[in-house]
This record gives sequence, C-alpha cells and structure tokens, in this order.
Amino acid sequence: MNLKVLAIDDDHAMTELLTLLLKTHGFNVVTANTGEDGVSLALKETPDVIILDLMMPGMDGWQVCNQIRTFSTVPILVFSALDSPGMVASALDAGADDYLVKPVPSGVLIAHLNKLTRRPGMNNGDKFKPQTAPISL
Repeated sequence: MNLKVLAIDDDHAMTELLTLLLKTHGFNVVTANTGEDGVSLALKETPDVIILDLMMPGMDGWQVCNQIRTFSTVPILVFSALDSPGMVASALDAGADDYLVKPVPSGVLIAHLNKLTRRPGMNNGDKFKPQTAPISL
C-alpha cells in the first residue's frame, strides 16, 4: 500500500522537490501552498502523514497544526528552516509529532516519515480516531 503524504509549504519549489523525492520512494503526494488549502486537503484527502512548514503567510504552520488537530490525529512532521529549541517546542506543543530542520538529507526525511507511519493504528483507517488504549506507567 502506498502511503499518502500531504506537503504544506508556501514555497512552490519546495513542494515540487518534495513531490519528486517522495514519489521516487513510492509515496503518493498531495501538495498545498497555503495553510488554508492545507487544512482543506487534510480533511478531504485523509493523508497518512503531513509535512508542514511553519513560516507561511496568512495561516501559519502553528495555526494549521492546531486546526488539523481539531479533526485528525494524522502524524504531522514539521519541516522548517527555523532552528531554535523554542520553535521546536512550540511546534510540538501545537500538536506536531516530529520536527526536522531544513535542509535535511533525503534519507533522513524518508526515515522520519516511515517512523511516523509505523505508529499503532496507522494504515488501517484509524488515523482519524483517537487511540483509547489505557496507558500504564
């Protein structure tokens, strides 16, 4: 089964590059170049994982992440040029599952996407249902 990736970045060159890279690794790719379009596509396309830039005009990545979390538990990988502990923390606090700083070797990006899509409940239609298993410490 090919995994569907939604890439949300205001930089058209970046979404084109991600599309080329990810398709060569067997991913189906859908792209959005605005936060608003990204939220709409996240709802419509039900991706298996989302790659999200933070710095976008209009609806930024934090807002996109918060909005998607109102209806989905899909894994979100923030892929940003912002490289500070505060930015990483704020993105994770907004609901992101992982954070990579641009540029990153393509193999590292693919490994992170594969890691995120191996979570329990993935690939069986459960990505839009919260996990309800009890947690024991």
